[in-house]
Amino acid sequence: MTIQVSAFKWVPDFAQGFVRDLRVRWALEEAGVPYEADLIDVMNKGAAYSDWQPFAQVPAYRDGDVEMFESGAIVIFLAGKYEALSPRDDAGRARVITWVLAALNSIEIHTVQLGSIDLFHKGEAWTHERRPQVIADLKQRLQQLSDALGDKDYLEGRFTAGDLIMATVLREVDRTELLSKYPNLEVYLDRCTERPAFKRAMEAQLQPFREHAPA
Repeated sequence: MTIQVSAFKWVPDFAQGFVRDLRVRWALEEAGVPYEADLIDVMNKGAAYSDWQPFAQVPAYRDGDVEMFESGAIVIFLAGKYEALSPRDDAGRARVITWVLAALNSIEIHTVQLGSIDLFHKGEAWTHERRPQVIADLKQRLQQLSDALGDKDYLEGRFTAGDLIMATVLREVDRTELLSKYPNLEVYLDRCTERPAFKRAMEAQLQPFREHAPA
């Protein structure tokens, strides 16, 4: 059975290129594995979709034997299958899983807070007190990540699923001026997103948005 990945038919401009099916598309492109996108209407997902993805989000994944959801979990699963995403030895796989979870739990938890303030709550009174603390926490995490990366091309010396997830998280910071304070992270992000597999995944996500754009 061809791998199926759920994705939205269309989302508003601010979300285009950032919906998290991009992570799974990118992983499959890196591995050279074909897949089909199961396009979901963001405003009318249908009751049946909750059997596949109980939170009505994307992506969800199925390959005939495995059915799952959550982008980080799917990418970890794929990394266990394909050497393009992870070394085959136990120690190498463990490091890749560690970086995937670090990206989601140590970095993204802060980028999401900032995005929520700036995109969805801009101008609300409470954000004037909260935003500086969010910025301070995020800067601390970015400095720690910058120190850990150092002058390496990738987090573990070669591209892995850990870099894939980390790059998608850093892209959200790239909308702000924060990343410019960490030159090695800027270069690292550019290196990741210049990969042909990323560009193919991005185009695959954006194409349905163009085709299904509201009149």
